[in-house]
Amino acid sequence: MTPDNNPPRKKGGRVRRAVLAGALALTLSAGGATAWALDRFVFEHVEISDVAAYEASQGVTSGATSASDSAASTAQTTDTSYMSDDSTINISTVVTGSGDSTVTYYVADVVLTDATVLQSAFADNSFGENITETTSDTAADHNAVLAINGDYYGFRDAGIVIRNGVVYRDEGARQGLAFYRDGTAKVYDETSTTAAQLVADGVWNTLSFGPAVLADGEVVGGIEDAEVDTNVGNHSIQGEQPRTAVGIIGTNHFVFVVVDGRSPGYSAGVTMTGLAEIMQDHGATTAYNLDGGGSSTMYFNGGLVNNPLGQNKERGTSDILYIGQ
Repeated sequence: MTPDNNPPRKKGGRVRRAVLAGALALTLSAGGATAWALDRFVFEHVEISDVAAYEASQGVTSGATSASDSAASTAQTTDTSYMSDDSTINISTVVTGSGDSTVTYYVADVVLTDATVLQSAFADNSFGENITETTSDTAADHNAVLAINGDYYGFRDAGIVIRNGVVYRDEGARQGLAFYRDGTAKVYDETSTTAAQLVADGVWNTLSFGPAVLADGEVVGGIEDAEVDTNVGNHSIQGEQPRTAVGIIGTNHFVFVVVDGRSPGYSAGVTMTGLAEIMQDHGATTAYNLDGGGSSTMYFNGGLVNNPLGQNKERGTSDILYIGQ
C-alpha cells in the first residue's frame, strides 16, 4: 500500500509530495541517499507525455465509445444505475457492524458487451513515475461514467504494465491480474511470461499490485502476510485498511469494491480476509487487491461515491480503471 501522507494533485497544476519529501529527508541519511530517495519517490519522471497520442500511434482498437462493538445488521441499498449499449452498471452501498466496528463499502456490479470497454487511464495523460492526479480528475478527463483507482504503477518501477492493449513496462515482479479481450480475467505470475506474450494471447489490460484474495471462489491462504514490495513506506498491507478490489463473476461480468476505512464510527476498514469475504458475498470467483489506503476511490456519473478516510478528500494516484460514457 502506498504512503498516505502525500497531498492530492490539484487540477491545473502539480502539487509535489512535500510531506513525503520531508519525511524522507528526516529519516534517510543526508547526501546521496536523500537525493536518491527524493528523485525515486517524489519527483516526477515523465516517460511518455501524451499517452492518448501514443496509444493512437500503436494502431490498437477497442469497442469503447469513449473513453467494536458487536456485529449488527448489514444494510445494502442500490444507489443508482447506468445502462448503455456497451455496459450496465449498478452501484450499491453496504453498511455492516456498529459503533467503531462499522464498515462501509461501495459495490459496482458491471456487465459489458465488449471487454475493451473497460479501459485504463494515466494521471495527467502521462506515463512515468510519481505522476499523480485524483481519480475524479482523471475520470472526468476521459468522460468516464465509472472509475476506480488502479494499481499506482507510478510508485514502483517494476511490474508488467499493459494498458488498452499497449505495453508500457515489462519488468515482471509479482502476481498480476490480466484482463483479456474475450471478457475473461486471470491472475498470473508476471515472472513467468512477458508483456509481448500477454498481448499476443489477447490481454487488453494488466494490473500489478495484489495479492489475489479469491481463487476458484475460495479465500486464498496467507493473504494476511502478503507484501506487495519493499519500497519506502510500503512494506505492509496488513490490518484493517481502506481497500479497493476487482472481482470476476463471469465473462464480461465484474464487480468493483471500494471499502472506506480509518474512520471509527463510519468505517473501520477491513483485513485482507475481510475483503475476500466481501468479494465472495458479491459473487466473485476470482478477486484481486488493488492499491488501498487514501488511494481507495470510486467515481460514478460525475461525482465521488465513497468518502476517502472519512474526509471526503481524494488523494492523488497514478492511474484509474474506468468505463466511458
